[in-house]
Amino acid sequence: MTRDAVNKICAALPGANWSEPFGPGNDVWKVGDKIFAAIGAKTPGVSVKTPDIETATMLIEAGVGVKAPYFHRSWVNLPFDADPDELTHRIRRSYALVRGSLTKKAQAALPAFED
Repeated sequence: MTRDAVNKICAALPGANWSEPFGPGNDVWKVGDKIFAAIGAKTPGVSVKTPDIETATMLIEAGVGVKAPYFHRSWVNLPFDADPDELTHRIRRSYALVRGSLTKKAQAALPAFED
């Protein structure tokens, strides 16, 4: 998968917004005001949130991803050459987790989402 393909997956999620808060070449995707996916300018792959540190550790130990630089330990960085279905699943799961952490008012303002 490519950066563009990952960006298309993120862009298709309801209420997702793209920005470059960390400078050019750093694609950051947010829902509400919270990040759910980030592609760095130098580190290849996409960083996504997992439900907890244990899940992130399991994915890292299974070789699916690596520790996401600059993020909490519950985040992993998945390489672009990972299984496309796994990448898509992890991006959508990260989006759902972050969306679910928004206030009820913020969630209600977003378009519907089927996880």
